[in-house]
Amino acid sequence: MTTFPGFADPVLDGQAAFRAVLQAMSRPGLVQRLPVPPEAPPGLSPAAAALLLTLVDATTPLCLDAGAEAEAWVRFHCGAPLAEVGAADFVLNAPLRALSPGNEEEPERGATLILEVSALEEGAGWRLTGPGIEHLHRLRVAGAPEGFLADWAANRLRAPCGVDVILCAGDVIAALPRSVAIEEG
Repeated sequence: MTTFPGFADPVLDGQAAFRAVLQAMSRPGLVQRLPVPPEAPPGLSPAAAALLLTLVDATTPLCLDAGAEAEAWVRFHCGAPLAEVGAADFVLNAPLRALSPGNEEEPERGATLILEVSALEEGAGWRLTGPGIEHLHRLRVAGAPEGFLADWAANRLRAPCGVDVILCAGDVIAALPRSVAIEEG
């Protein structure tokens, strides 16, 4: 089995990735390039690997279905306990409707879906509106799962509960907080 390193500089690279996630969550649909993503094991894009290194630790239940090398890499670098999709705080590439939306007393307990797609591009595609978007933002997402927009509409109906999504393509990310409305472009 090939060994894949984590961040070259765990502190600075982790901080840069965290800033990119914060920017993406506060500006939905804005594509953020991760400055120094790690070399990812098979089953993970560089962006998804960077998110896992940044957001997941030994206290964060994770549902990961990316193969044995990716699982070993995450266990070594993050120490995250693996969980079933409905019990995980972070989930990689699962159906949106299967994730925990939190509950009325603790809506912040809703899971975060890290969803790998083939491409992200601003200026075309889906029409995003809601908090963090002045008027309208356009985001083209290539490779989203079949039925994603219908699942997203159902996710929004659970407000204030729901699932947040971080889209990953190569070394870029874009976020879809649960409060954002999406219409087909």
